[in-house]
Amino acid sequence: MESSLQSQLKSWRRHLHRNPETGFEEVATSDYVARALTALGLDVHRGIGGTGLVANLAVGNGRGVIGLRADMDALNIAENAPDRPHASRTQGKMHACGHDGHMSMVLGAARLLAERRDFSGTVRFIFQPAEEHGRGAKAMMKDGLFERYPVDAIFGAHNMPGMPAGTFATRAGGIMASEDNFVIHIKARGTHAARPHMGIDPIVIASQIVLALQTIVSRNLDPSLQAVVSCTQFITDGIRNVIPSNVTIKGDTRSYAPEVQTMLATRMREISEGICHAHGAECTFEYTHEFAPTVNSPEYVDLAVAAARNIAGTDQVDANVQPMMISEDFGAFLQAVPGNFIFIGNGDTGKEGGIPLHNATYDFNDNILLTGARYFAEIARLALPLS
Repeated sequence: MESSLQSQLKSWRRHLHRNPETGFEEVATSDYVARALTALGLDVHRGIGGTGLVANLAVGNGRGVIGLRADMDALNIAENAPDRPHASRTQGKMHACGHDGHMSMVLGAARLLAERRDFSGTVRFIFQPAEEHGRGAKAMMKDGLFERYPVDAIFGAHNMPGMPAGTFATRAGGIMASEDNFVIHIKARGTHAARPHMGIDPIVIASQIVLALQTIVSRNLDPSLQAVVSCTQFITDGIRNVIPSNVTIKGDTRSYAPEVQTMLATRMREISEGICHAHGAECTFEYTHEFAPTVNSPEYVDLAVAAARNIAGTDQVDANVQPMMISEDFGAFLQAVPGNFIFIGNGDTGKEGGIPLHNATYDFNDNILLTGARYFAEIARLALPLS
């Protein structure tokens, strides 16, 4: 059976990889997943939060209900893999984060559970759109996800290049950070590059702001807490011999605690407006919350660790991994219901599966598909035991 399932998993995954769709546009993806789930005999519900869907599998008389979540969207990245037979057929889009593999693993768990029926209760297979820009989970919940399809707990996973293939890592509490985005617009007075005294130079002002923002974490944040402030775009309306009138700085911050988010926003605004005021320029500051931190519920970490150990072996599971500053839309679900998020190793750096996420040459490692499918099925078996 496992060889048959591995073949099916690979087929699902490579079809999804060839046909990527980005956030809230996953129409063909949702159709494909829904057909696969219907063929397994599951009760499928469409159009939740746009292109999201939920499939239910009830076995026995158990009252417990869990959710197993997979993200569906791809990225606006042109795949650079000319010799890859299953490379993206959609120009400028690819599954560079492995959501094709995540969907396939949850589909595999659905097949295992539908065939074995070795649990008692209800499993909801939740396929979420638009994870990459942090809006899909909120859209599904706004559409009544947990009111229409309540769960006692929800479980998710993400492949992780740099971790040995098929290993697992999770932790109680915060495992991934929030992501907040900022835009700082400086309006000054442009002038000829040879006559800077006639204007107010926004490049000099913006440069001071970029450097000053780096003092927030080092001088305003308790060293026992975590945060990152990154300026990632510096945009001007100048040309070679013209000092511009406008500069826009864009970037993001990462943190775990709401009070840290508030402090970052406050200090960034004060620094930006203060430096602009000192130079006689105008400042517009915007700060938005995009991703909630992903905070695992302690009561479900032990269950997830037990499931991973049953599948991979005790020495292949890290139950207290170091928190990461990356972000995941799953965090929004965990603000509404308890659950656990876990990493599955995609492959060591320099080996198969070791190419970083969001890289144009990345590919999900097919060798971990069966491991992931068995893990999700084991979650259901442990959470919803036969009476």
